[in-house]
Amino acid sequence: MGFLRRIGIDGYMTLLLAVVAAGAVVPASGAVAVALGQVTFWAVALLFFLYGAKLDLASIRAGFLNLRLQGLCFATTWGLFPLVGLVVAALARPVIGPDLALGLMFLAVLPSTVQSSIAFTAMAGGNVPAAICAASVSNLAAVVLTPALMALILHQSGGISGDAVVKIAVQILIPFVLGQILRPLIGATLARHKPLTMVVDRGSILLIVYAAFSAGTVAGIWTAIPPLRLVTLALVVAAFMGLVMGLMRLAGRRLGLGRADAAALFFCGSTKSLASGLPIATAIFRPEDVGAVVLPLMLFHLGQLLVCALIAQRSAPARVPRPA
Repeated sequence: MGFLRRIGIDGYMTLLLAVVAAGAVVPASGAVAVALGQVTFWAVALLFFLYGAKLDLASIRAGFLNLRLQGLCFATTWGLFPLVGLVVAALARPVIGPDLALGLMFLAVLPSTVQSSIAFTAMAGGNVPAAICAASVSNLAAVVLTPALMALILHQSGGISGDAVVKIAVQILIPFVLGQILRPLIGATLARHKPLTMVVDRGSILLIVYAAFSAGTVAGIWTAIPPLRLVTLALVVAAFMGLVMGLMRLAGRRLGLGRADAAALFFCGSTKSLASGLPIATAIFRPEDVGAVVLPLMLFHLGQLLVCALIAQRSAPARVPRPA
């Protein structure tokens, strides 16, 4: 266990790996999957309620007004990522085929994660208000930009319903605002019980991971392509993710961002949302094409969760030991 801790595999990482394995081996299906979806939905809503109750208005205003960081996050998600994705897809197309190359391009034009990026930013001691703003704006913009960019790439029309906007409002914005309203009543109590927020942060990520990989297993995504092609795709996705995350790390240092802002840029700028990607894919592509299109996203999602969890753990501020 000492060796595992030294390389960042602690109890939480072990749980994360176990949940991934459970989603592949013992996936939730039928009524259980429906119930899990409801639990996950409200766990995330609770997470944002607690964020709203913890954050003072000055911090939120600072998050919105940090125009440099917000601009960098937006430019990365909708500029840098798509450009890198086009290059990677073009280079990988001969070895992974046109269907999976299309999936790489789709992955590149998705919004950043909301729940995961903010939770990881919080774990790493980053700028949570700025992360909330950047992730929320990214997902709201995706309603227009993801179909538009795919139409531009493929020279075809696409569209998406307003369900994504409604979900963001119900699951994120409303709980956050409600938390802000109740902050005068419960803010001090939450400040004295910080482990509560940590449990919700990490618990919501575990639920998201299990639900996502259960759905992929039940849908047969992992068996849709031959093993050798799947391994090749996994290597391409890993290289794609490593390149973008490396650029985010470099940008944080070169642009002189503070530690908290650099963490927000990294987690918001280098992640892609499976939760948004799956419904967007079903809205844009034909049903028979969706499986192959979302497979790169599924692999990227797994990789970003594991890598971001490791980085967040290692970047977390050192805790001051309590006096005996």
